[in-house]
Parts: sequence; C-alpha cells; structure tokens
Amino acid sequence: MKTLMIDTLFNRLDANIPFAVQFADGTVNQYGHEEPRLYLKLNEGFSLTRLLKEPSIAFGEAYMDGDIEIDGDIEDIISLALHNKQELWNVNVPKLPNLSIRKAKQNIEHHYDIGNEFYALWLDETMSYSCAYFKEPYDSLNQAQLNKIDHVLNKLQLKEGETLLDIGSGWGELIIRAARAYGVRSHGVTLSEEQYAKTKARIEELGLEDQVTVELMDYRELVHSGLTFDKISSVGMFEHVGQKDYPTFMKTVNTLLKDKGMALLHTITHQTEEAGDPWIQKYIFPGGYIPSLREIVTLLPEYNFHVVDIESLRLHYAQTLDHWSSRFETTIDRSEEMYGERFIRMWRLYLQSSAAFFRNGGLDLHQTLFTKHVNNDLNMTRAHLYE
Repeated sequence: MKTLMIDTLFNRLDANIPFAVQFADGTVNQYGHEEPRLYLKLNEGFSLTRLLKEPSIAFGEAYMDGDIEIDGDIEDIISLALHNKQELWNVNVPKLPNLSIRKAKQNIEHHYDIGNEFYALWLDETMSYSCAYFKEPYDSLNQAQLNKIDHVLNKLQLKEGETLLDIGSGWGELIIRAARAYGVRSHGVTLSEEQYAKTKARIEELGLEDQVTVELMDYRELVHSGLTFDKISSVGMFEHVGQKDYPTFMKTVNTLLKDKGMALLHTITHQTEEAGDPWIQKYIFPGGYIPSLREIVTLLPEYNFHVVDIESLRLHYAQTLDHWSSRFETTIDRSEEMYGERFIRMWRLYLQSSAAFFRNGGLDLHQTLFTKHVNNDLNMTRAHLYE
C-alpha cells in the first residue's frame, strides 16, 4: 500500500528528468519516457505521510538521515522539483514577523558561527562567502572572489580619502581591500562573533587599525553613532533582513549615506515574491527571506534613491557554488570528524541544490547600484569597470 501511494504521487509529476525509484520492498519503478538519469532508493525509514505534508523538509531530512540514497546529480532532482513547483511548494508570500536585534543575531549565529575552521576548509583564501565574479570561465575561485570585490568597489567609484561602510562585512576582505587598494577609510559591521574575531585579527596583523574598523553590532544600531559615509556596500546580507524590515534597512542606509553618496546592494533575488524553501528555512538560513528584484526597486524612490545600474550575476553564483561544493567534498573527512555524517549530508544538499536553483532560474543574484538624491558627477559609462 505504501509503495502504491508513493508511486501515485510520483506519477503525478511531469518527469522532465526521467528517474527511477527503488522502494523499501525492493520494487523498482521508472518515471518518464526515457532511460532514467536519476536513481532514488527509498529505505524503510522513509515517510510517505511526511512527504505529502511537507515535501521539501521531508525529502531533505530523509536524505540527511540516510532514508533516501541518491545515485545521480542532485541538480537533476532540483530541476525535476522546480518543473513541478506547484505540486511541491507553497508559493504564497510568507507572513514573517519583524526581526528584533536579538533574533537577528541568533539567526546569524546559527549559520555563520559554525566555526571559522569549517569555512576555511572550503572557502577561498579571502574567506568570501558570497557570489564570485568570473571574468574568465577558468578563473580560480580565489581570483573570482578578488574580481567580485574589485567589481563592487569599482562600481562605487571610490576616491582616496572617502569613507566606506560595509553592512554585513563577513570575514573582512572587502573592507581591508578597500583600504589597501583604494585608499579609503572603511568600516564594517557584522553580527557574527566568529567573523568579527577573524576580521579584527586580520586588521591588526596588517597594521590597518587607523584605516579599517569592524564592529560586532546590528546595522540598525549604527544610526545612533552619528557617523555618515560617502559610500555603502552590502554583499550577501540583505537576505537576512526580513521582508517587513526592508523599509527599516532603506531608512538606515538613507541616514548613514551622505548626500549624493552611492550604495551597492548585492543580494540573491527571486523572480516574484514567494516563500523560501522550508528546508532551507529550518536548517540553513532561519528567518531569511529572498526578495524579488521589483521589491527592491520599488522601495528605492521612497527614500529618494536613484538607480544607477542593475546587473545579474546568476550564472556566476552557480559557478561559485560548483567550486564550493567541489572543495567541500575534498574536506569531508575533517568536516565529518567535527560535525558528523548528518551535517555533511545537509551541507552537500544545500550547496549542490543551491547551484541548481541558480542554473534553473529559481534564484538570481542582482547588484543594484543607487545614489542618494541626484548625482551628476559619476562616470557616464561602464568603461571604468573593465579597464
């Protein structure tokens, strides 16, 4: 009976990726009209009831627990799921509460404070944990991350002596490079204690205390400092703000940015407003919400922000995730020693499925550049980005 019910569910799917399933009783069924590219083995612990009730979480947890084994590319599973999105996902816009500073810090700690040693195993030398920029397909991950940092800083048209704020400064490579290569005074804020400690240590090692500052604080607290900045960047942080706090974020940027100043927002986006994947929400990024591009653009005029440039880096993120996933697989012994097999399977699913979402159009990455009020003193073409 259980096998029959699962078979009925799978038969409802449009099998754009042909697949086969071995059920716990040994039965093997195929779906689609071609030779299967993907093989799933459902072990005894697999729960049909949970799959019907919450497909994403049930599938993710079953893989983490070894109740599902996968022979084939996880990207094919995501392609199949996206093709059958109406069957598998609740696409309604979530009703998420405003994030208190305390809750925001807890959410960040859940993901970013796993430990610097873990991230250092598979990130590049810059410890950049956001979309890289591949000028050439064969760029190394490290080179592509340096490309991305320079791409952001060049877009901001930094001038020596200016001040730069980076909201969500990660492990500090952007604020350090801004100071060393562009001659600006840079300031970073992060809620991650691990990132803060690493960044502070790097600043001291390089003797940049007079030029680079990092603080362990919520970006909203910075408005009480009286500081203002010529330029503001935020790379990979906006996804953690929460939909209801978008106006607060924009108002804060407006307060901190000098008149005619320029800001760059680098964030993952959805095509339309929709709920995030439930498994990702539970295990990877609690409290996160990915905006649509039009949500961002619609907000900007309310604060007299003027759009200068919008660029999609969707395929750059897919390639970045390919690099991370490959590097992660080479560190499994050490990672499993630290965190166990279930953790490894969780991260494998997260990294590989994320790459698939970017390739299949479920996710995008946009850099939106804007000024506070009208600024007529900017470069009139993009030529400076490619010199």
